[in-house]
Amino acid sequence: MKKSIILLYGILAYVVFLIAFLYAIGFVGNIIVPKTIDSGVEPTLLKAILTNVILLNVFALQHSIMARPAFKKWFTTIISPAMERSTYILLSSLALLLIYWQWQPITTIVWKIENEIVSLVITGIFFLGWLIVLLSTFMINHFELFGLAQIFDNLKNKQTANPKFQTNYLYKIVRHPIMLGFIIAFWATPTMTVGHLLFALVTTIYIFIAVKYLEEKDLRKFIGEKYETYQKEVPMIIPFTKNKQKV
Repeated sequence: MKKSIILLYGILAYVVFLIAFLYAIGFVGNIIVPKTIDSGVEPTLLKAILTNVILLNVFALQHSIMARPAFKKWFTTIISPAMERSTYILLSSLALLLIYWQWQPITTIVWKIENEIVSLVITGIFFLGWLIVLLSTFMINHFELFGLAQIFDNLKNKQTANPKFQTNYLYKIVRHPIMLGFIIAFWATPTMTVGHLLFALVTTIYIFIAVKYLEEKDLRKFIGEKYETYQKEVPMIIPFTKNKQKV
């Protein structure tokens, strides 16, 4: 019975993630969904900036703290290890949904591409960014990354093996193609408003700080010399740049 509940919980977490991920495309791209990054009643500039920065920091703190090995070790003394990844995914998705719900628009235009062909090209790059994000998850282990492997292994009385270090496809070009995809998607827009710029700027800064000073540190500790060699050979996020990072 307990294993069945964990299975249902993990599936629910994955469904919520899918909703949050698909909604993100519409939210950032100002398409289809009812509440987007530039829609809604615009408050005062100060209120909008403070609210939006707080929302982004809530996500950043949740996302970073729960991803740390020390937190995971402590957290799995409270809940089943099979639920740990699903819980992380669920809470991250809920933090994103909170951003979509409470985001305050700032609609002053920073730039607007008038040329229809150029606008279509930029929109295509926007969707390419999201495609890179999705495909990159399958280039490692999508189902382990989002907690499904753990809950199904738990159902079969198996312990999920530690994820293997893989450098497939896009991972030969940059070490973090998922983050590259997000950055492309956040910045590629024919019409950039101040609100959208704030979102893109804060998330990009967070991505670089979190990856360089938190995730890469954990990966070096977990994988060791093999990852240090990988750091020297492959750029972190920006493709085709000479990597000068000291490890």
